Amino acid sequence: MKDSTKYVKIVEWSEEDQCYVGSAPGLIYGGCHGSDEKEVFNELCQVVEEAIELSTRTPSIAVVG
Repeated sequence: MKDSTKYVKIVEWSEEDQCYVGSAPGLIYGGCHGSDEKEVFNELCQVVEEAIELSTRTPSIAVVG
């Protein structure tokens, strides 16, 4: 099973922006948008895959105060 299946993917209409907006709570918010709901969902799935890949390749940054 892909790690991306662990994230909820939401595509919803934005009255303010007059387009569909895709997000994956806990990972990305407002990650992609467009006029076609299915295209936005497909793009969102790709964005989620890329975000997961980047997070596994990028070392954590420790903040020392």
